[in-house]
Amino acid sequence: MNISEWTRIRQSRRAFLGRASTGIGGAALAALMNPSAGLLAAAAEPPASRGVINPLHFVPRAKRLIWLYQSGGPTHLETFDYKPKLAEMHGKPMPESFTKGQPIAQLQGAKLACFAPQYAFRKFGRSGQEICELFPHIGAVADEICILRAMRTEAINHDPAHTFMNTGTTISGRPAMGSWVVYGLGSECENLPGFVVLMSTGRGGQAQPISTRQWHSGFLPSRYQGVRFQSRGEAVYYLSSPPGVTTEQQHDVIEAVGGLNKIRRATVDDPELATRIAQYELAFKMQASVPELSDLSTEPKAVLDLYGTSGNDGSFAADCLLARRLAEKGVRFIQVYHRDWDMHGALKRDMAVNAREVDQASAALITDLKQRGMLKDTVVVWGGEFGRTPMAQGDGRDHHIQGFSMWLAGGGIKPGITFGETDELGYRAVKDVVHVHDLHATLLYLLGIDHQRMTYRYQGRDFRLTDVAGNVVKDILA
Repeated sequence: MNISEWTRIRQSRRAFLGRASTGIGGAALAALMNPSAGLLAAAAEPPASRGVINPLHFVPRAKRLIWLYQSGGPTHLETFDYKPKLAEMHGKPMPESFTKGQPIAQLQGAKLACFAPQYAFRKFGRSGQEICELFPHIGAVADEICILRAMRTEAINHDPAHTFMNTGTTISGRPAMGSWVVYGLGSECENLPGFVVLMSTGRGGQAQPISTRQWHSGFLPSRYQGVRFQSRGEAVYYLSSPPGVTTEQQHDVIEAVGGLNKIRRATVDDPELATRIAQYELAFKMQASVPELSDLSTEPKAVLDLYGTSGNDGSFAADCLLARRLAEKGVRFIQVYHRDWDMHGALKRDMAVNAREVDQASAALITDLKQRGMLKDTVVVWGGEFGRTPMAQGDGRDHHIQGFSMWLAGGGIKPGITFGETDELGYRAVKDVVHVHDLHATLLYLLGIDHQRMTYRYQGRDFRLTDVAGNVVKDILA
């Protein structure tokens, strides 16, 4: 290395900062004034609003997706799939013809007895959909939702089942669906992540731990991973400046680090450096956008009452309201976790608690989106990683993967229908079965993506969200 090259790299801090008008910090500050400009352009990267699927494979029915994720495995037998035959057989041995050779979680080796539905069901709406009496608010929007009664998955324990539902495989380390969606479509928002995760814990059931890898980008560039927003206090950790640190000082740091990253990137072809530059800009923008976004006190009282929240109270209701605000800002994929659906015991008691915590807010989100004209291009998903057994585990139910329920609404979904059936005891999906891969394929289709064509080359193989399976469920499309 000659002296001139060394001098170029070892430029003085004064000269380096003097280039702020064309540097990283200058671009970040300018982006706050002009969202169409920013570091991505300065770093010669494609804009965040453009994904790799351009043009889209299909005419999109929806622009965004909100997943109300009921973590722990809500029982289909006390939510959306009433089984009067199971009620008749309460306490009697579960017929071996249903269970022989089938995977069972904690009931292995136990005597398997039928466990009746613990609550009555009612018909709701003009569509007459049968829904448990614990969910009158969801019942009130029955004509807007499509109930899937014949879901099936592959992993019978929580962590791998979450991984399968989120990534399409039980192998840890693969990209989450939200990451795939943002990778494919890009983001509509310049100052927020394209993939946001919210999480609440209530008072019923056992709270499920949720690993951060459930919203990780896996082998996709890390700019596509989800960002968790906290339900109380600061929405994002370390977003606020520490005492004594001014915006100008942050400007200096962002510019210096970004400049060093650009010098490094000129000699090393590492896409993560471009990601790092872009994420510094995004974090800088979020300092202005997130506090205002997450302040629910600005919502009218009528809206707070609709959801059943007092504001930033850490509840599922508050998270649903924040999800709507995120959707309005252009966030592409939003997951709202409620962690209390693991009910191996005290099912009747805990179901009533959980229903009170999620019923009103789930329905409010549908109502609110529709009133704002957003339901037509927003897909809402409600459900967990699996269901619960028709067999008793004391006064609860064990994990179950052969048949369970979810519901969808908005964004091209046919409203007011029930699709699929389980057998007379609710053990196995037997008609119009929807596998998790089929669900993923259908959701991508609604967003304009062919699940077979959106792939990523990694370690010599083309990967996709649906692996080598999955079919679009066209019978549920409007």
